[in-house]
Amino acid sequence: MINRILIRIKVVQLLYSYMLTRQDFKVVSAPVNPSRDKRTAYNVYRDVLLMVLDLSGYGVAEREKGLLAEARGNKYLHGNKMAMSLKDDRFFKESLLEGNERVGIYDDVLPDLYREIINSAAYRSYIATKKHDVETDSRFWETILMTTVLNFKPLQAIARDADEANYSLSGFKHGIEMACKTISEFRETDSGYVWARNSLDNSLESAYMLYMGLLRLIVDLTRMQEERLEAGRNKYLPTPEDLNPNTRLVDNRLAKHLAERPELEAYFKSHAFTWTGGDEVMLRTILDRIKASDIYRNYIENQTDDFAVDADFWRQVMRTIILPGDELTEELEERSIYWNDDLHIMGTFVLKTLKQFATNGPDGTTLLPKYKDDEDRAFGQELFVAAIKNKDEYRALIDRFINSATWDSERLAMMDIVIIIAAITELLNYPAIPVAVTLNEYIEIANYYSTGRSGHFINGILYSIINHLVEEGRLVKRDIELKK
Repeated sequence: MINRILIRIKVVQLLYSYMLTRQDFKVVSAPVNPSRDKRTAYNVYRDVLLMVLDLSGYGVAEREKGLLAEARGNKYLHGNKMAMSLKDDRFFKESLLEGNERVGIYDDVLPDLYREIINSAAYRSYIATKKHDVETDSRFWETILMTTVLNFKPLQAIARDADEANYSLSGFKHGIEMACKTISEFRETDSGYVWARNSLDNSLESAYMLYMGLLRLIVDLTRMQEERLEAGRNKYLPTPEDLNPNTRLVDNRLAKHLAERPELEAYFKSHAFTWTGGDEVMLRTILDRIKASDIYRNYIENQTDDFAVDADFWRQVMRTIILPGDELTEELEERSIYWNDDLHIMGTFVLKTLKQFATNGPDGTTLLPKYKDDEDRAFGQELFVAAIKNKDEYRALIDRFINSATWDSERLAMMDIVIIIAAITELLNYPAIPVAVTLNEYIEIANYYSTGRSGHFINGILYSIINHLVEEGRLVKRDIELKK
């Protein structure tokens, strides 16, 4: 079962990858000593990006309700995900507005431009599209800018009057191209976000496959032993031992039960996975180690022969031979980039399942589901999305409580920042999770994944942030008793 411990680890890993590789959404800076073309291009560039907000029904500066009532009622333009993202990005709008005296110069012609847009072929094609995501929405605006907006003569006339002697037609066109490039970069950034979310799903699915695969490993090792015994019997000159081998292992009731278990059979029909069929060095090596062990010798000498003994044998083998062995670790490294991190937790769940088999028998034991419930199923995606959405606010909180005499905020380990952001996200968005649980989990992650001093550092910062959030009334939990 994928529990919240593993989900937190996965979220931190993907959040770290996303924040390390993402492209910031940046506005082009004003040119230094610009030519006439560059001056026109920069002015038009800022005009056009702010215009996108107005044409989508979102205002800027004092006009927070938006200029166009029609646009606010247009579910396609007002619901455009790219425009909504620009509207919500405070730093983006501020950088466009700072020192900008041109806000509002196009107000008189915007209604006519709006009608040009909704009567365009690009708009008709856009509203006919079934899937409206960031890529579709941003490509729509790139097309509108390079066709309808670029060729809208009243807009060119206003831009010419506003720039007077500094205006150039080529600069006007280049400004619109710059706006398209900014939108394109935004789309690529969002694609990285979508990739990270999909990777989170794939990573969690892979973890569950490892749980099922470790149970399948028992079946495959048993089958290999059966093949060995059959090969011995068919030797040209078989020995008495070959003809009368000890079949305790191949007769193991747990292995037979797992081979016929409906959940396992259904899972591996829909998920391509096997330990056999290719290079079987790992299987042979593990099987040899099992047969050379005291666990195996005690097992075949045990006078008690029942399902519980058979299940306990495999639990001991899994715990002392398979899970700690180098053979499995090396195999996992080749098969999945996720599995070495997952092995400890998934291995623990396999051991719990085998213990249940030994205690409760085959009919009283259920294989663990992928998730405990729907809340756990949604936990990872919700935590990741909330962390991305609020990362700037939470980073500001971190910087606020850093002791500058001890820590340089600009040189903090990225993993430490990511872990604290994930912890703050959980604290503020999951009131049912005790503060102590959140603290302990993320400090443990820091001790494992980050630097030697990270646990102590993260503990101190989180205590300060929690106290601050409590004082502000933003964090209310029954178990809070922080005095630090």
